[in-house]
Formats: sequence, structure tokens, C-alpha cells
Amino acid sequence: QVQLQESGGGSANSGGSLTLSCGASKYPSDDYCMGWFRQGPGKEREKVASINSFGTTSYADVVKGRFTISQDNAKKTLYLQLNNLKPEDTAVYYCAAMRGIVWDCGVARDYEHWGQGTQVTVSS
Repeated sequence: QVQLQESGGGSANSGGSLTLSCGASKYPSDDYCMGWFRQGPGKEREKVASINSFGTTSYADVVKGRFTISQDNAKKTLYLQLNNLKPEDTAVYYCAAMRGIVWDCGVARDYEHWGQGTQVTVSS
């Protein structure tokens, strides 16, 4: 069973930075995708960024150039660096993992394992 635990959420001012971490009990398979998703108030869950077991990354247009996804395989930890935060980045952020690799690391329904989420609040 893959267990994921996020940490690092909190509050920031507009233009500020936060770093999110997601510790995994194990990877779902040798080839995998891991992603960060978010769900803001009254909004659907959206994919923010993803990375596969080869290190290929992908970003949503709204965060491109501001957020950076990375992973430390030795620590089985996924990171999301959030820079130049905006109020519209306010959301619960989730990390997720799937077995195998699909084009662009897929969408939310493709992911089998989810963390509990961590709140990010950005004030103007």
C-alpha cells in the first residue's frame, strides 16, 4: 500500500514563497507518475504539476515559471516549490501517485494514491 503525506502548507503574502513536501511510503512501481493537484473553494480539483520516474516534468499554464516540482528518490519525497504566490493559488494541495507512465502524467482520475492534502492560503 502506498501512503502519501503532505507537509509544508501554510499562509503567505502575495509574492511570497512556500515549499510543499510529500513523503511516500514507497513508489507504486518502477515506472510511475507523481503529481501535485489543488482544489480551491468552489472549484474542481486541477493538476498543478507532475513528474515521472524518468524526471520528466509538466506544469499547468497558470503556474508555469512560478512553481517547480522535484523529487528526491533516496528519500522518496516529492516537492513543490511555490514562488511568486498569488491569492488565486489559495487551495488545498494534494500529492498523488500512479503506477506506470501515461502521456503528460494523466489527469486526476488516473491516480490511485492520494495524500490527505495541505492548505495553502495566499493573502493580497
